[in-house]
Amino acid sequence: MARADAGRFAALALAVSVVFAIAATPAVAAKQQSRVPFGFVGVVADGPIAEPGADPSAELGAMVASGVESVRLVFHWSDAQPYRRLEDVPAADRPRFRDTAGAPTDFSRFDVLVAGAASRGLRVLPVLTTAPGWAAKPPGGFASPPSDPADYARFARALVDRYGPRGSLWAERPDLPRRPIRTWQIWNEPNLRASWSESDWVRPYLALLGAARREIRAVDPGARTMLSGFANLSWRSLAAVYRVPGARRLFDEVAIHPYTRQVAGLRTILRLVRGVMRRNGDARKPISVTEFGWPSAKGKAVGFGIETSERGQADRVRRALLLLARIRRELGIAGVYWYTWTAREQGSESIFPYSALRRREPSGTVTPKPALRAFRTTALKLEGCHVKAAVATRCARR
Repeated sequence: MARADAGRFAALALAVSVVFAIAATPAVAAKQQSRVPFGFVGVVADGPIAEPGADPSAELGAMVASGVESVRLVFHWSDAQPYRRLEDVPAADRPRFRDTAGAPTDFSRFDVLVAGAASRGLRVLPVLTTAPGWAAKPPGGFASPPSDPADYARFARALVDRYGPRGSLWAERPDLPRRPIRTWQIWNEPNLRASWSESDWVRPYLALLGAARREIRAVDPGARTMLSGFANLSWRSLAAVYRVPGARRLFDEVAIHPYTRQVAGLRTILRLVRGVMRRNGDARKPISVTEFGWPSAKGKAVGFGIETSERGQADRVRRALLLLARIRRELGIAGVYWYTWTAREQGSESIFPYSALRRREPSGTVTPKPALRAFRTTALKLEGCHVKAAVATRCARR
């Protein structure tokens, strides 16, 4: 994700080599037969759309017009609870904060995104990450894990109280369609030092997962917890989780980030992951691909083999969506999320901002990339919507 790119390179290069070796537009057309269930095709929304002062309305509308039915929103804990105690909050900022189990919490940035998604019929998958300084170990680092899982779990509970089936947002906003969040992704890529600064991550992460699950289900017994997305040698990281007794009872869904040179590598990685799950008695649990993509960074930023041209990115997004739709039943894939929707490319030393379907220019304007058209055309066809004369059409919500 946008705040944790730098440390991914070496490990991802290894993963790529291993896998390589293993091998709102008006509706103008009729409905066709859908090839994927509602919510299967999604995107990650981080970076500019979630920054302070951003207005995501136009972005969310463009998502719907482009065939996006699910959006993975990054809920940075550090944004919502930057202060440990109410008395630490500057007086001018206190009106934004409310007391949630003793922790001053600012939901304003999340509210805009969740309400906007609900009004457009988008399914939301939140990923809860990034400890604030007061809760981090050690403090001050983006990749620092929480020092106490209970603090993170209380944050998760506050989010369910706000956005779950009985969430206060829906009570305060009766104008909104009630689209409560029922699945919660716990942290992001703890198997990478860029996202979890300590090398001994498995048991500490499972302690975090278990604490969050208990608090989430105390509010919403029907809620589902999703494993953090594992990147690089993801099947090995998942196997390490299963080696801990009782780990499989802590999650309802597996998440994978299968970055790979070739589109066919998606199938290779997901088959390896499904094999690990079968051997550990979890054959029935679904897999979500909560990040995948190819940056159009060739000749622009130093990478490790997955970067391509803008034309190559467009070709890969089309072929990848078709492949993932084709193998979804075989491998139990519940949903897929392209990384990412919009990003700033200029001046970036990382290849990941070049993964975006839409480029945010220094002037603030947004330029669609060729990959957006490929994504839109393919997604709409998979969803049973007809595309005519290069104009995307959105069918009625399924």
